[in-house]
Amino acid sequence: MKYCLDTLVIPPENGEPIKNAVILLHGYGGDGKDISMLTLNWRRFLKNTIFFCPNGNERCKINSIGYQWFDLSIDDEEYILKKSLASENIIKNFIKEIRSEYRLSNSKIVLGGFSQGCMMSINTGVTSEEEFNCIVGFSGKIINKKNLQTRIKNKSKILLIHGNQDEIVDSNFLLEAKDFFERNRFDIKTNLLEDCGHHIPVEASSIALNFIKKNLET
Repeated sequence: MKYCLDTLVIPPENGEPIKNAVILLHGYGGDGKDISMLTLNWRRFLKNTIFFCPNGNERCKINSIGYQWFDLSIDDEEYILKKSLASENIIKNFIKEIRSEYRLSNSKIVLGGFSQGCMMSINTGVTSEEEFNCIVGFSGKIINKKNLQTRIKNKSKILLIHGNQDEIVDSNFLLEAKDFFERNRFDIKTNLLEDCGHHIPVEASSIALNFIKKNLET
């Protein structure tokens, strides 16, 4: 099937039947292949799970071989919100295509991402009509808390992981997101990793894997 987003699809090992899906959104200037590195370990433990790692809907303005969900080279909050909402709608259509093809409800879908992909996972996840199995985000933030507050439609479980030495997205955004979701009565878990910059170390990957595995099995 051709999807609305160009995507890397990684099926379950050994041709096992598909019962779950994990959708991973890359960071600014990256692509689906970048974020798919997480699946090298995850797919061994997440049986019956298909992985989708789409490219962003736009070519990145500062990295012509990469993609973006919205342009970060323009420092304008209104512009960023407008573009992120447009990308959010595209991602929601992408999820609908996956749901339709594999006959999966959101309860069998995990939504995750890194950096800008984390931001999009949060927005897309909690504003969808149906709750996701869970949302996992690395090194991200809430794009616009005031806007998101008015659009929450479900209380998906959330795990956010951040490095305390992140030089791109300040780790204080993790604390802000935790406070926001706790105030809105979400089941939110956070991990602040010591001596970690703007990347996904093995420790973060393992924490996320255990969280996803536990939720898919319940």
